[in-house]
Amino acid sequence: QVQLVESGGGLVQPGGYLRLSCSASASIVSAYRMGWYRQAPGKERELVARINSGGAREYAESVKGRFTISRANGENTLYLEMNNLKQEDTAIYYCHFMSRSYFNSWGQGTQVTVSP
Repeated sequence: QVQLVESGGGLVQPGGYLRLSCSASASIVSAYRMGWYRQAPGKERELVARINSGGAREYAESVKGRFTISRANGENTLYLEMNNLKQEDTAIYYCHFMSRSYFNSWGQGTQVTVSP
């Protein structure tokens, strides 16, 4: 199982910026797909953004144009840049790794709070 450690969450005002990082214990080049999910209180976990082994990116409609997913293969790190944050972006953000054998690994999550 791949160990994933998220960082970069915190408290920010509406319109602000945060960059989340996910450090993996294995080469992310070996991943079939990696992504970011989030879960707000009382809601189900939802996809925020993901990137596959070929570099194709997919975003939730609610974050398109504001969030950018990227990866640094040499550092085994996945990033999520979040611009123009809104209160509805408040959630715990989780990093996800899917291996080429379709085995899933999750990080412990990092809290993002957007509040005036």
